[in-house]
Amino acid sequence: MKLVWFRNDLRLSDNPALHNACVADGPVVAVVVLTPQQWRDHCEAPVKLAFWRDALVKLADDLDRLNIPLRVLEAPCFDDCAEELSRLCQELSAKRLYFNYEYPVNERRRDIRVKQRLRGEGVIVDGFHGDLILPPGSVLSAKGDPFRVFTPFSRAWRRQLLCADFSCLPAPGRQSGTGTVRDIIPSLGQAYDQDLWAAGETAAAGRLQRFAAAGLGVYGDERDFPAIDGTSRLSPYLATGQLSARQCLSAAQLSLGADWLESTWVTELIWREFYRHLLVAFPEQCRYQPFRPEVEAKIRWHDRPDLFDAWCRGETGFAIVDAAMRQLHETGWMHNRLRMVTASFLTKLLGVDWRLGCDFFMSHLIDGDFASNLGGWQWSASVGADAAPYFRIFNPARQAERFDPHDDFVCHWLPELASLPAKERRDPKRAAAARGLQPVIDYGEARREALAAYKAG
Repeated sequence: MKLVWFRNDLRLSDNPALHNACVADGPVVAVVVLTPQQWRDHCEAPVKLAFWRDALVKLADDLDRLNIPLRVLEAPCFDDCAEELSRLCQELSAKRLYFNYEYPVNERRRDIRVKQRLRGEGVIVDGFHGDLILPPGSVLSAKGDPFRVFTPFSRAWRRQLLCADFSCLPAPGRQSGTGTVRDIIPSLGQAYDQDLWAAGETAAAGRLQRFAAAGLGVYGDERDFPAIDGTSRLSPYLATGQLSARQCLSAAQLSLGADWLESTWVTELIWREFYRHLLVAFPEQCRYQPFRPEVEAKIRWHDRPDLFDAWCRGETGFAIVDAAMRQLHETGWMHNRLRMVTASFLTKLLGVDWRLGCDFFMSHLIDGDFASNLGGWQWSASVGADAAPYFRIFNPARQAERFDPHDDFVCHWLPELASLPAKERRDPKRAAAARGLQPVIDYGEARREALAAYKAG
């Protein structure tokens, strides 16, 4: 008997752990370990948990058709996973466990404990890099050091990819029966928009196919405009593993022709890889230590709970910021351009610690991805790898003018502003007054204070 331990890799296709388990001799049982206390500690969004659970149900149905039952275990925290998996191995007389690696430090420690415990009991444990295209530690500088800056990393990554096999693994065929009964999957999280985010590998593959056919070619031109459906919206499927990065890369290769590897969308996939490689090379980031502590040492974060709460509620009085926060609350997702705008607003203009915003996003995003979210927030606060220079402070009005020129996004999410003349919608005082608010800051004054603080430090 062999076990395949599913985590954030809820798919049959291009799943190295499942593939290797199924090509070996003997029946296969799938297992998932629910860790509710760990999810709370890690600020996992309730909508993401519900989405993950629905994808798990779809996966269990798919596995059933392959004669692979899914067993459901529960352990409050990661530390308890080894004990629960050990019991299941003993119950089923399982002699081998397969899984795909996860890269944050707590997940890596969990996997080390599981390996030590099960190997001590005579169980062979095999891990695979199913969440990355090129495994961590494989993309290094000429001196053999991990890259700290994205551009040289991306160049080396692209060069190395040309020598790598990034073909996708097929879904396994039907297996021999196990005589084990599938467990019931309990409800998790809270309701989300299932019309917007259809769960399951089939839905993920369909969305990738539609994007590759209609949106990938114009992604570089349209991705920054939040009123346009110009992004892939595949991030929730990547975050839960209903889709693999290799499948995305293969779609780009098939759709874009000769220059596919230099495309903007592939660059975004490389950013995803970069942040994961950094977690392994510099694990102190997982404990919310800044990548550039020498920069953060110069910054004095302000304790401003009233301003932080206004930002969380989408009531800062700055229309583009508040519209983005309303999108997050109602859909569990935010356009990437606006993630940068709202993060810059909180850290640079309000002077609030980036860690608070980082946790808030994770607790609300259906595509919450620890590595990418952490990297993005540190970038916005100018304390991360390849971070925005300290003097780069997004002007909400200017961002709206450039990327929402007709206020289509703002008026969709803040319909109370639709009747105002365009000039008044761009005026924070007038737009805020129309909503019964006052702007929480004066932009010019806040910008000058931020620049002075960064320079003085």
